[in-house]
Amino acid sequence: MHAIEPGGAGPGWEALAASLPRPQAILMASAHWETQWPMLTGGERLGTIHDFAGFPHALYEARYDAMGSPALAARAAALIKGAGIDASVNACRGIDHGAWVPLRWMYPAADVPVVQLSVQADLGAAHHLRVGEALAPLREEGVLVIGSGHVTHNLRDWAQHRGDPQPAAYAVAFADWLEDRLVRGEREALLGWRELAPFATRAHPTEEHFLPLFVALGAAGAGARATRFHRAIEAAVLSMDAYRFD
Repeated sequence: MHAIEPGGAGPGWEALAASLPRPQAILMASAHWETQWPMLTGGERLGTIHDFAGFPHALYEARYDAMGSPALAARAAALIKGAGIDASVNACRGIDHGAWVPLRWMYPAADVPVVQLSVQADLGAAHHLRVGEALAPLREEGVLVIGSGHVTHNLRDWAQHRGDPQPAAYAVAFADWLEDRLVRGEREALLGWRELAPFATRAHPTEEHFLPLFVALGAAGAGARATRFHRAIEAAVLSMDAYRFD
């Protein structure tokens, strides 16, 4: 619903885009495209995928028909392959709501070329950090690398507690742990989040919504500094915290 009801996240995404140099292109890892190995959208135009059901009609009328970049897709695939990880380009796929919802607020004119990157939910944090590290040269080529997911994502809890006025204690604890490790640059602890973070299993019963963070972290480079630019817990259990790496 953030596509048409921005809440606090929409202005946060707008402010982020306004604070950055205008990118030549965007490469976005989204939690909503899962594949066996990294894949990248390679079309000249990327249609809007409405990959959800049961929402108000207005949401299905929302569109973000982005320009693609076959050249960036090929370049990113080559970088990932250069790190010893198989990768390929899908010239037919559009972009899902994990990508186009924040982009509607960041670059509403849809005038920045976009390439979406898939995640591999079974391969864990270290794999996605390696993918991000392979993509790090793109930063010097004017490409904005984004990881789109959630700091906490338990939809069963969301269904049961979305009317609760107070954030769930476990969501706050997990988000606080993450911020502390990111700000301190403790990558080994972050890679061990399943064992080390409080309430990790409840915060993420499955991993796909957490893994895009590691793509962004890897692409930022070893010396990058993490800054949280938005903090919110919606519907009691969904942490919308967002970070930039400089």
